[in-house]
Amino acid sequence: MSYRHLRELTQGTAMESLLAFSTEAWFDSRNNGDLPRWRRALNGLPAIQPSRLDLLNAVSIGDAADGSPEQLTALQDNLRLLMPWRKGPFDLFGVHIDTEWHSDWKWDRLRGQISPLRGRTILDVGCGSGYHCFRMAGEGARLAIGVDPQLAYAMQFRVIKHYVPDVPVYVLPATLEQLPEEMQSFDSVFSMGVLYHRRSPIDHLLQLQGCLRAGGELILETLVVDGPEGYALTPRDRYCRMPNVWFIPSIATTTNWLRRCGYKNIRIIDVSVTCTEEQRTTDWMRFQSLIDSLNPEDHSMTVEGLPAPKRAIIVAEAP
Repeated sequence: MSYRHLRELTQGTAMESLLAFSTEAWFDSRNNGDLPRWRRALNGLPAIQPSRLDLLNAVSIGDAADGSPEQLTALQDNLRLLMPWRKGPFDLFGVHIDTEWHSDWKWDRLRGQISPLRGRTILDVGCGSGYHCFRMAGEGARLAIGVDPQLAYAMQFRVIKHYVPDVPVYVLPATLEQLPEEMQSFDSVFSMGVLYHRRSPIDHLLQLQGCLRAGGELILETLVVDGPEGYALTPRDRYCRMPNVWFIPSIATTTNWLRRCGYKNIRIIDVSVTCTEEQRTTDWMRFQSLIDSLNPEDHSMTVEGLPAPKRAIIVAEAP
């Protein structure tokens, strides 16, 4: 049911090949030992009909009064089978999933500063459980497709989507590299929190461009550091305890990378230091978080002695 409208929305386009990543056979091929537990959670969801839906101001589905106490208990129990929840928050029938990240804060920083999303076809690379995709639908997107290699995120998405099957949002457990090259199918492409995980950031920017139609809009959110054009921090081993951070560029370097790739009309719409209120441990994500990755005596530095996380949002136009 989670992907039942995807075929009709992509039929006859280069996006139709994405259907391969929505099949149960594709999910099974990932060989994840937690998949049976996640499927048990999905199959155990109580049948509750939401009385309301708000995707414009939040991802809020239904009210507590829509279900019986027994149904709401079953709902919460099954949602907890999919912990940890990292991107959100979500509200389902009065159950508040307090995720590790306040993804709504990031959305507020870019909302109103990018091209209107109404009627647009959108790709969100590294989408997590699809929080921002649902917010795109709230802004009137025709279709929002998210890709993320983490199977857990796709299963979390399917739980949310279970209660809003007609919302044109889909999360596929795939990487950008697995998508067809040069699709040139999307009006907007989001890459938020991905660039610094790429061994070749230039290739990443070119792959994103290949997904965009001519004149389409890239919304790029990435870690940045202070420094001149040409400077990028290359962690010796880890950054904020993360082993897969390769390059953290200055804003001027990021802008130059985009320019070298052919992007036009490049503009910076936000620069923000990530605080421990935006990313933190919660009852729905009980592992280490940002506070554990900062120098306890100086939060302007990481535990590795590097500058603490600062993020920029940059918008650019595909040629």
